[in-house]
Order: sequence, then structure tokens, then C-alpha cells
Amino acid sequence: MARFGLYVLLMGLWRSSDAYCPESCTCSISRIVCIDPEPGIEDFPVLTLDDMENITEYIANQNRLFDMSDSSLRHYINLRNTVTRTRLTSISSDAFYNNTRLQYNLRDNNLSMLSWRTFQNFNITFLLLSGNPLDCVCENLWIKLRLQEDIDSPELTCNDETGETRDFSTLTPPDCELIPKTVTVKEGGNVKAVCSASGSPVPVIQWTLDMLSTTYEGLSPDDNGRVIVCSAENMVGQTEATLQLNVLRPTIQQLLEPQRNHHWCIPFTVTGNPKPELLWYHKNELLQEQDYIRTMIHESTENEDHGCLQLVNPTHIHNGEYKLVAKNEYGEDEKTVTAQFIEPPNITSTEYYVYVVVGIAGVALTGCVLMVIILKYGRNSNFGIKSSSVISNDDDSASPLHHVSNGNNTPSSSEMGPDAVIIGMTKIPVIENPQYFRNSGSMLKADTVQHIKRHNIVLKRELGEGAFGKVFLAECYNLVPDHEKILVAVKTLKEATESGRADFYREAELLTNLQHEHIVTFYGVCVESEPLIMVFEYMKHGDLNKFLSHGPDAVLMADGQHSILVELTQSQMLHIAQQIAAGMVYLASQHFVHRDLATRNCLVGENLLVKIGDFGMSRDVYSTDYYRQVGGHTMLPIRWMPPESIMYRRFTTESDVWSLGVVLWEIFTYGKQPWYQLSNNEVIECITQGRVLQRPRSCPKEVYDLMLGCWQREPYMRLNIKEIHSMLQSLAKASPVYLDILG
Repeated sequence: MARFGLYVLLMGLWRSSDAYCPESCTCSISRIVCIDPEPGIEDFPVLTLDDMENITEYIANQNRLFDMSDSSLRHYINLRNTVTRTRLTSISSDAFYNNTRLQYNLRDNNLSMLSWRTFQNFNITFLLLSGNPLDCVCENLWIKLRLQEDIDSPELTCNDETGETRDFSTLTPPDCELIPKTVTVKEGGNVKAVCSASGSPVPVIQWTLDMLSTTYEGLSPDDNGRVIVCSAENMVGQTEATLQLNVLRPTIQQLLEPQRNHHWCIPFTVTGNPKPELLWYHKNELLQEQDYIRTMIHESTENEDHGCLQLVNPTHIHNGEYKLVAKNEYGEDEKTVTAQFIEPPNITSTEYYVYVVVGIAGVALTGCVLMVIILKYGRNSNFGIKSSSVISNDDDSASPLHHVSNGNNTPSSSEMGPDAVIIGMTKIPVIENPQYFRNSGSMLKADTVQHIKRHNIVLKRELGEGAFGKVFLAECYNLVPDHEKILVAVKTLKEATESGRADFYREAELLTNLQHEHIVTFYGVCVESEPLIMVFEYMKHGDLNKFLSHGPDAVLMADGQHSILVELTQSQMLHIAQQIAAGMVYLASQHFVHRDLATRNCLVGENLLVKIGDFGMSRDVYSTDYYRQVGGHTMLPIRWMPPESIMYRRFTTESDVWSLGVVLWEIFTYGKQPWYQLSNNEVIECITQGRVLQRPRSCPKEVYDLMLGCWQREPYMRLNIKEIHSMLQSLAKASPVYLDILG
């Protein structure tokens, strides 16, 4: 008792008014001590609410305290222990409901029976019951089982019907089993669960899931993961068994509007078991995922995925409705969301398009009339020389008449070769660039340009017409030593104005100075009379784009033989690429900026010899490859141009490097048009926003890495043209086995 009193003194006296502390008790900040039996207490004191919340210990020594009701300790929420040496005979099942920190010392009271339900809502960490006259009945068996788990608990006895002290009887708590333990069903399916229990006395079975019976019908995805609990209890204790439901139909829990972080993201949450396949549709078309638009899973559990559809630098063409479809073998679900990434470009008024349509119709009608006139009256020689003979054979039956000069040699029908688009170097009609032509001081004088006699040129057929004039396939006599005649391509000047003549001579001087094995050979000019003519090397298989477009079965032709379909191999594609790169190395060394490098402007000869050729006529043959600004005359190959050329008309050797990367892409796609799925305006938007072409299916990873090196946004970060040529040479020599095509 002395220790007890000293402890009370150390804790300090009760701060509140003494009226709140019973006469038989001493109250401190955290403790109530009631050891004086007179006058005694019949129930636990009721103090102020705040005071009762602070109490952690309660000690009583009362002869008048017989029971604990549900409300006795309701407000002592931090209570831990102790009630001892009282006449306490019963404790209600909810007496300790609010005492979650319970560590009870209930020794030396008059408890003969104590139900397990009193302590079922929390885990008791400490319980002392010795000194109570417990009866040897089933209701108290849980105490024995509880104390067996606690090694430090003292021996506990009970009193039988005769009053003898003995150990607890061998009664058993319930044993509960729920069949099945887990079940997998489709949406709308039914589940029947059977709960069985055994024990002594016979236990009572209860289902703890509200509103459910033993048969569960019409299950929905909301039931996925739900746990059904069957409990069995008797006076000895309680046992539970569980059943988990797996409802397999996939469900899209949420599909949110796009959010912009580092990239644009359309968030979603999908559930399903097994994991559903996810498909995206954009404007009702299946979305093909690529590096710049793909599904990202950020968090995944057994039955649920959280992620998003990630879009890198989307443009207005990516606006619209996105539909997510989740499906597995048990069903599918879908949801849609509308995305607006950026505003579409301004659309010119309807009136403007009406004028354009009317104008085009007028031009087409005028063209038809002119064509009729030309067909009827225009068969005279373009060279101003009257026709002396007509070259005719079966192959030429649909071609215009070809005129022969006054030379002694007349070409025979058997010498006619295949058609090919061959034209020479010419300037691009865009903003002038001082690097485009070499300084005039470095060019040869006009008298160094080879002059060819008009009578040595025999036209064979018209190949096409560009802004400069017409292009013909012709035979040229006495041009090359040891050959009486060779096939050439001649380009005529449409208008021989003073400025036109100056440009003509300037171009001829430049082309004479460009001599390289992978640059189309310029032979010379004919200026004896109108029209002025340039003569170029003839390349047997025409332009590279048409050659590739037969791929993967490119047409290789041999002399005197029919066309043979031969698969264009990876080694051959690399061989083509390194030849073009070699030509570009030479142009760069001559301070020449091409500005229109593309497969349409490269020509193919025998034995897969490739040379960089002209682009003047390609603007008519490949008109869809060029972009003409509204109200302007400039035609730009924007699909081959880097951002600085599109935005600022800045053309340099580095811009040619970008174009060379696009040429590589063309080669490994067998001549596909870059960004073929987009309009010109959409291409401009993609390139200026940093998008690049995707890796072609047949392209080795090493080659695509080289392309990416050409497509760096900053010109100074792009690969050097010599580096590109060296890398392509190494790849061309390497065995295809070592090139990573799949990676």
C-alpha cells in the first residue's frame, strides 16, 4: 500500500475540482485509484469527457462493484488496466468496445464466467484472470485456448459442479469450412457456396456479407475480388472461412481526358482476369502503336492496370475521338474520350477554294484545246529543221514524231532503247543561297564548255516537260571517242530571254566543273540556234524512285534480255546508299548545296550504278512531292527538308545531310513517299514540332541510328557527310547476319 500511495503522489493530484472525483478515490492526470472500501463505489466514476479520455489506469478495491455494463468504460478510450480485488461477477459483451489499447488485469475478482465475445473486436496483448472462481464450462474454454498461446501465462484452473478445483475439460471450439475457397465466373454467372461447421456444442453458422444468401446470382464486375465470409460460433469460440470471387469480364473503370505532363497522356484504369488485351481506335480506325504513340502501364496488380496512352508531340491530326477496347476470352468493354491537343491550322475561306477549282478547270480545258492543236499541227521539228524522216517502230507507235538532223547516219528502229527520265543539274527556284553555286572566279570560262554540233543530235522521243522546257531521249554522234554514237538526254531551254541565256551559260559552266563518278555526266551544250540545248549522260534504268517502287522485287535489266525480277537485297540497298553519299561528299567538297536531294533525283545505270541527277523536271513528274505556298510560285520539297529550311529557308550542307537521311528511309521502304499518310501542311507541322519518320520494317537498327543522326534538330549536331559515307561503306561490307533487323 505504501508503494501505491507513493506512486499516486508522484503522479500529482487531480487538477479538476474535487467534486468530480469520488470520495473513495484519488484522481491524478492519468490514473484513478479507488482503494478505500468505505463508502465505496458501485460503478465507474463519471468525470468530464476530457478527463476520462486521459485516464490510462483504473485500480479499485471495492466490495460494492458487481458488474461492468456497456456504458461503464465508454469514455475511458485510453484505458489499459486494472480492475482487481472487487466483487465483480459479470462483464457485458460490449463493455470494452471503446478500449482498443486494452491490457487487462482482472485478477482476484468474482468472475465465474467470461464470454469470448467481450474481447472479440480487438487483440488483447495482456490478460490476467487468476484468482477468479471460473466454472469448468464450455463458455470459458476459450480462456484456456487463449492462455495456451501465451507461454508466460500462469496455470489456470476452474471449479467443477462439486466445487473442486481442476483443469478445463476437453471441449472443442468450432471448425468451419467454406467450399469452394475461390471461384472464377463470367459476368452474370452464379456461385453456390456451402459452409460446413463442427464443434461441441454444435456451432451456429452465419454469413457476414450483408444481403447475400448461400447462392449468389447475377454477379457483376463490381463483385470482382469480393470476399464472402462464413462464420461458425458456439459458446467456446468463433471460426471463419472465406470465399473470394473472381469475375473475369474486363471493365474499363475510367478513361480520362488527355493530360499534359512531359508528354500528352490519356489515363485509364482497366480490370479483368485474365489481363485483358487493350486496343485503341482513333476516329473509328485501329490505332497502330509506334514509338511516339503507345500504351504505357504505370501500375499493375493481379486484376487491375493503371496506365495511359502516351502521345509524343501530337498535332491537330491526332485530335478527335479515342476509343479504348479491353477484351479477354470472357468478354469486352469499351469507352471513348475526345482529345483536343492543338488547334488545327486556319482554313482558307470557301470562296478561295471555289476560285481555285474554277481556275483549275479553266486551265485543264485550255490544255485540252492546246493538245488537240499540237497533235494536229505540232509535228514539226522543235529544232526548226524540217523533217526528213520519221523514226518508227512498234514500241514508238504512241510517241511523238522524232526528227532527224541532216547528218548522213539515220538511226534504225532496232536501236531504240527503253524510256528513261534523265535530266541535268539545274538551280532550284527558291531563295538564293550564296553556297548554292561556287564563286564565279572558281568556275571555268564559257569557252571551256564543250559545244556539240546540232546535226550530231538525233531526237528519239520526248521524255517530259519541265518549267525550263522539254527533255528528249536522243542519239549523239561523234561525242565519245571509240563510239560512233551514244544515247543521251537533251534538255531544251523554253525561253531564250537575255536573263534565261545568262542562267543557261552559268549552269553549263557549273556542270562542266562537276565531274564525279556518282554525279550524272554533263557532256556540253548546243547553241547554234534556238532552242538552246544541254546534253547529259543517259542512265539505263531511269530514276531511283521508280526503280525502288518495284521493290521488294526491283527490276534489273540486262542487254538484249527481258526484264528480270530480282529481289533487292539489303546489301544492294546499302550499296545504293553509299554511292549517293559518295556523290554528296563530292558536292560538299565543291561548296555545292543540292537542296533537293531525293530518290527521284538520283538515276540508276547498269550494274546498279547510281548517280545524283537533275531535279528540274521531277517537279512535274513528282508534283505531289512538292509544296507550293498559296499565292506563291516557290515549290518546296518539304518532306525532305529540315526544320530550319522549312521555317527560315536556310539551306546548308547540314540541310543536305537531313535530306540524305530521308533518302535512306526511301531506299529501305522501297520508294515510299515520306509521311505518305499526311498532307503537306500536316508534314510541316510534324517536322517543325520535332517528329521524325519511323524505322522501316526492313531497316537494320544500325542504319536507322544513322538516319536519326541525320535528323538531329540542331544542324551542328547532325552527322558529318563524310562520317555518313564511311559508316555506309562499313555496313555495306559487313555480312547481313550481323545487322540488327529486328532490334
